[in-house]
Amino acid sequence: MPLTLDTYRLLGRSGLRVSPLALGAATFGTDWGWGAEQDEARKLFDLYVERGGNFIDTANTYTDGSSERLLGEFARDRRDTLVLATKYTTLRRPGDPNSAGGHRKSLFASVEASLRQLDTDYIDLLYLHVWDFTTPVEEILRGMDDLVRQGKILYVAICNAPAWQVSRMQTIADLRGWSPLIALQIEYNLIERTGERDLIPMAQEMGLGVVPYSPLAGGVLTGKYSRDDLTAAHVARDDGTRRSFNLALGTLTERNLSIADAVKDVATELGRTPAQVALAWTLRKPGVTAPIIGARTPAQLEDNLGALDVAFTDSQLARLDEAGAIGLGFPHDMLASDHIRNVTAGNLKIETRR
Repeated sequence: MPLTLDTYRLLGRSGLRVSPLALGAATFGTDWGWGAEQDEARKLFDLYVERGGNFIDTANTYTDGSSERLLGEFARDRRDTLVLATKYTTLRRPGDPNSAGGHRKSLFASVEASLRQLDTDYIDLLYLHVWDFTTPVEEILRGMDDLVRQGKILYVAICNAPAWQVSRMQTIADLRGWSPLIALQIEYNLIERTGERDLIPMAQEMGLGVVPYSPLAGGVLTGKYSRDDLTAAHVARDDGTRRSFNLALGTLTERNLSIADAVKDVATELGRTPAQVALAWTLRKPGVTAPIIGARTPAQLEDNLGALDVAFTDSQLARLDEAGAIGLGFPHDMLASDHIRNVTAGNLKIETRR
């Protein structure tokens, strides 16, 4: 069945209704040398909202704060109809160690700054952005719960953290009656599928809706790169482009281009763009609530929204799954074996020697 932006989904184990594609606002502002100027960003916002979209994602330090400021300006006249998600933990003031991290001082100061930049009285969804391996989980959870009780944030969530730590936090929150985590933001796409090992199953079990970022793998799945981009001349050159960035991250590889080829083949069969196919695959995976689209132009956003009504055949889905498949590793592969299934089901015949 085709989806639309107003085919709302519940986010995790909450009653919060969000669109099946979230609009990423990291492209709002050009402070980082790329992105959309204010007028272009406004067009992106208007296009998304006029189609029924209500779920918009930003962070306290995206484009040095311009993302939140522009979003706050655009959202002012329809604030209560939108679900605004932002994040904390990344460094806000160079030289000040307490302006980053998951601790209480960073949390409270960051939320106050986001409220000012977004020009709002409350944040719908606050993510812990990056796990710091330092702050006690009780400090994080209690601080988040205090802000919920104060009405400054409504729901809490987490990004970029180990599955075992997230599940531990959710258990503590449940036992102590603190606000539970309702969303997990991770990188997830046809190229980056390691979340299928533990993060996504954990989220499904613990009641967190999965909100994938980079569903197009930095543009690799749009089909705009070729084997020529892997040559030594390109690898050696740091020209500040997205290509050199993807090379540095290891996203632009022979394996990943082969996956992109499979996406292009399916797109050709469907009369769709590769971006629509890659987004539609992520959108329809179990546990996923709303992939985040990071368009820079209205034309890109229009194309991305076309993913909502892509319909795959079983064969096409199987080919895409196979193209980017990964081994789940221990203990998942062992537990899925016929032998272990038979043993745990009590179906193994055992010879008794006397």
